Amino acid sequence: MKYIFLHGLGQVPSDWEATIKRLDLEVDVDCPDLSDWLSGKEASYFDLYHELENYCEQQEVLHLCGLSLGGILALHYVVEHAEKVASLVLIGTQYIMPKRLLQFQNLIFHLMPNRSFRKIGFEKKDFINLSQSMMDLDFRKDLAKLSCRVLVLCGGKDKINMSASIELKQQINSAELEIISRAGHEINKDHPIELGKVLSNFYRCVCCQIDAASCTCGGQSVCSGFKQRFYKENRER
Repeated sequence: MKYIFLHGLGQVPSDWEATIKRLDLEVDVDCPDLSDWLSGKEASYFDLYHELENYCEQQEVLHLCGLSLGGILALHYVVEHAEKVASLVLIGTQYIMPKRLLQFQNLIFHLMPNRSFRKIGFEKKDFINLSQSMMDLDFRKDLAKLSCRVLVLCGGKDKINMSASIELKQQINSAELEIISRAGHEINKDHPIELGKVLSNFYRCVCCQIDAASCTCGGQSVCSGFKQRFYKENRER
């Protein structure tokens, strides 16, 4: 099984490093660079999403974890490829795009110098185009259909995403909600140690929720029993 961690807009893959080091599990984690997926292309959300689909195509079973933009991409993928996803972690993630916030954000981007964006692999116009292309995303009708285990995370200081996080917990039957009280929006940078602990506990539960008899990991890695159960459930759908 592959664990894929998707960073937020304005972040880079290395922003996950401190969290991954604190995962109390032996798992195979990939942190793709979203800016690489759009290299040489005009930045748009749907181009980025299609690159995620291509990236995941060769994987049998996935655990997706995304922050902000990464969370939106992960949620979108689960909606369209539920049979491939064993668990989903959404950190500071919206499921209906807040248009006024995106419009205000783009206004701020217009005023910022280009050099502020280049260190994270994007040009200013890429940020603006990407935000603009997301305006109409709306996953409300799809949330009740999700059947994989879901963990919704939000920083206690992330007031912009708190309501959406609570609503995600309410509308996804299999969701749990965890608030990291002292963290802001970028939990992977603010509190990587606490985030690593929360993720480790969640992934251990995903692994061992089937029953003790079929769990072969002893709480240290993804068990083969879960993989067998996952395939069985999806064949029956």
